[in-house]
Amino acid sequence: MIKKAYLKGLGFGLTSGIITTLGMMVGLSAGTHSRIAVIGGILVIAVGDALSDAMGVHISEEAVADGYGKADIWRATLSTLVFKFIFASIFVVPVLLLSLEVAILVSIVIGLVLISIFSFVFALHQKVKPIHVVAEHVVITLLVIMLTHFVGVFVNTYFNV
Repeated sequence: MIKKAYLKGLGFGLTSGIITTLGMMVGLSAGTHSRIAVIGGILVIAVGDALSDAMGVHISEEAVADGYGKADIWRATLSTLVFKFIFASIFVVPVLLLSLEVAILVSIVIGLVLISIFSFVFALHQKVKPIHVVAEHVVITLLVIMLTHFVGVFVNTYFNV
Protein backbone atom coordinates (compact mmCIF):
# COMPACT_ATOMS: atom_id res chain seq x y z
CA MET A 1 0.00 0.00 0.00
CA ILE A 2 1.28 3.43 -0.94
CA LYS A 3 1.70 5.73 2.02
CA LYS A 4 -0.92 8.46 2.36
CA ALA A 5 1.81 11.11 2.33
CA TYR A 6 2.96 10.01 -1.13
CA LEU A 7 -0.61 10.08 -2.42
CA LYS A 8 -0.98 13.65 -1.15
CA GLY A 9 2.17 14.62 -3.01
CA LEU A 10 1.01 12.85 -6.16
CA GLY A 11 -2.45 14.38 -6.06
CA PHE A 12 -1.23 17.89 -5.37
CA GLY A 13 1.81 17.73 -7.64
CA LEU A 14 -0.09 16.26 -10.56
CA THR A 15 -3.07 18.62 -10.46
CA SER A 16 -1.07 21.73 -9.67
CA GLY A 17 1.67 20.81 -12.14
CA ILE A 18 -0.79 20.27 -14.96
CA ILE A 19 -3.28 23.07 -14.31
CA THR A 20 -0.73 25.74 -13.42
CA THR A 21 1.52 24.86 -16.33
CA LEU A 22 -1.29 24.69 -18.87
CA GLY A 23 -2.68 28.01 -17.66
CA MET A 24 0.71 29.66 -17.88
CA MET A 25 1.40 28.14 -21.32
CA VAL A 26 -1.93 29.22 -22.77
CA GLY A 27 -1.67 32.71 -21.27
CA LEU A 28 1.94 33.28 -22.34
CA SER A 29 1.29 31.89 -25.80
CA ALA A 30 -1.74 34.14 -26.29
CA GLY A 31 0.10 37.13 -24.87
CA THR A 32 3.51 36.75 -26.52
CA HIS A 33 3.30 34.09 -29.27
CA SER A 34 6.84 33.23 -28.17
CA ARG A 35 8.13 29.66 -27.91
CA ILE A 36 11.06 30.80 -25.73
CA ALA A 37 8.71 32.59 -23.30
CA VAL A 38 6.54 29.48 -22.99
CA ILE A 39 9.55 27.19 -22.47
CA GLY A 40 10.95 29.60 -19.88
CA GLY A 41 7.60 29.70 -18.12
CA ILE A 42 7.37 25.92 -18.01
CA LEU A 43 10.84 25.62 -16.50
CA VAL A 44 10.15 28.36 -13.95
CA ILE A 45 7.01 26.53 -12.84
CA ALA A 46 8.82 23.16 -12.81
CA VAL A 47 11.48 24.54 -10.47
CA GLY A 48 10.24 27.63 -8.64
CA ASP A 49 6.59 26.76 -8.30
CA ALA A 50 7.39 23.14 -7.41
CA LEU A 51 9.62 24.35 -4.58
CA SER A 52 6.99 26.86 -3.47
CA ASP A 53 4.18 24.29 -3.52
CA ALA A 54 6.32 21.77 -1.64
CA MET A 55 6.99 24.38 1.02
CA GLY A 56 3.26 25.18 1.18
CA VAL A 57 2.39 21.50 1.61
CA HIS A 58 5.09 21.18 4.28
CA ILE A 59 3.76 24.09 6.32
CA SER A 60 0.16 23.00 5.80
CA GLU A 61 0.93 19.46 6.98
CA GLU A 62 2.83 20.79 10.01
CA ALA A 63 -0.11 23.04 10.87
CA VAL A 64 -2.69 20.26 10.93
CA ALA A 65 -0.40 17.29 11.69
CA ASP A 66 -3.41 14.88 11.62
CA GLY A 67 -1.51 11.98 13.13
CA TYR A 68 1.39 12.63 10.79
CA GLY A 69 4.88 12.25 12.08
CA LYS A 70 7.83 14.27 10.87
CA ALA A 71 8.75 11.55 8.34
CA ASP A 72 5.26 11.64 6.78
CA ILE A 73 5.35 15.42 6.55
CA TRP A 74 8.65 15.19 4.69
CA ARG A 75 7.28 12.43 2.42
CA ALA A 76 4.36 14.67 1.44
CA THR A 77 6.73 17.61 0.95
CA LEU A 78 9.26 15.79 -1.21
CA SER A 79 6.68 13.87 -3.22
CA THR A 80 4.88 17.15 -3.97
CA LEU A 81 8.17 18.62 -5.19
CA VAL A 82 9.02 15.62 -7.37
CA PHE A 83 5.54 15.15 -8.87
CA LYS A 84 5.03 18.86 -9.52
CA PHE A 85 8.42 19.01 -11.24
CA ILE A 86 7.67 15.93 -13.37
CA PHE A 87 4.14 16.90 -14.39
CA ALA A 88 5.12 20.49 -15.18
CA SER A 89 8.24 19.45 -17.11
CA ILE A 90 6.47 17.04 -19.45
CA PHE A 91 4.97 19.99 -21.32
CA VAL A 92 8.40 21.09 -22.53
CA VAL A 93 8.48 18.13 -24.94
CA PRO A 94 5.56 19.17 -27.18
CA VAL A 95 6.79 22.79 -27.24
CA LEU A 96 10.25 21.66 -28.37
CA LEU A 97 8.94 19.23 -31.01
CA LEU A 98 5.91 21.00 -32.49
CA SER A 99 4.84 24.45 -33.61
CA LEU A 100 3.72 26.52 -30.64
CA GLU A 101 0.05 26.46 -31.60
CA VAL A 102 0.01 22.67 -32.07
CA ALA A 103 2.10 22.16 -28.91
CA ILE A 104 -0.44 24.11 -26.87
CA LEU A 105 -3.32 21.97 -28.20
CA VAL A 106 -1.40 18.72 -27.67
CA SER A 107 -0.47 19.84 -24.15
CA ILE A 108 -4.10 20.61 -23.34
CA VAL A 109 -5.13 17.13 -24.51
CA ILE A 110 -2.30 15.48 -22.51
CA GLY A 111 -3.23 17.50 -19.43
CA LEU A 112 -6.94 16.70 -19.68
CA VAL A 113 -6.23 13.00 -20.16
CA LEU A 114 -3.92 12.90 -17.13
CA ILE A 115 -6.36 14.88 -14.96
CA SER A 116 -9.18 12.56 -16.08
CA ILE A 117 -7.24 9.38 -15.33
CA PHE A 118 -6.13 10.59 -11.91
CA SER A 119 -9.65 11.82 -11.09
CA PHE A 120 -11.16 8.49 -12.15
CA VAL A 121 -8.74 6.49 -9.99
CA PHE A 122 -9.21 8.92 -7.10
CA ALA A 123 -13.01 8.57 -7.34
CA LEU A 124 -12.80 4.78 -7.34
CA HIS A 125 -10.53 4.92 -4.30
CA GLN A 126 -13.01 7.21 -2.53
CA LYS A 127 -15.96 5.03 -3.64
CA VAL A 128 -17.80 7.90 -5.35
CA LYS A 129 -19.18 8.16 -8.89
CA PRO A 130 -16.20 8.75 -11.19
CA ILE A 131 -18.21 10.68 -13.78
CA HIS A 132 -18.94 13.48 -11.30
CA VAL A 133 -15.36 13.76 -10.07
CA VAL A 134 -13.86 13.59 -13.57
CA ALA A 135 -16.35 16.14 -14.93
CA GLU A 136 -15.71 18.53 -12.05
CA HIS A 137 -11.94 18.40 -12.46
CA VAL A 138 -12.05 18.67 -16.26
CA VAL A 139 -14.41 21.66 -16.08
CA ILE A 140 -12.13 23.43 -13.59
CA THR A 141 -9.10 22.72 -15.79
CA LEU A 142 -10.90 24.05 -18.89
CA LEU A 143 -12.02 27.14 -16.97
CA VAL A 144 -8.41 27.89 -16.00
CA ILE A 145 -7.30 27.39 -19.61
CA MET A 146 -10.00 29.73 -20.97
CA LEU A 147 -9.42 32.43 -18.36
CA THR A 148 -5.65 32.45 -18.84
CA HIS A 149 -6.11 32.60 -22.62
CA PHE A 150 -8.22 35.74 -22.21
CA VAL A 151 -5.68 37.24 -19.80
CA GLY A 152 -2.95 36.62 -22.41
CA VAL A 153 -5.05 38.21 -25.16
CA PHE A 154 -5.80 41.18 -22.88
CA VAL A 155 -2.12 41.70 -22.08
CA ASN A 156 -1.18 41.43 -25.75
CA THR A 157 -3.88 43.89 -26.74
CA TYR A 158 -3.41 46.55 -24.09
CA PHE A 159 0.21 46.23 -22.95
CA ASN A 160 2.02 45.22 -26.11
CA VAL A 161 4.56 48.00 -26.61
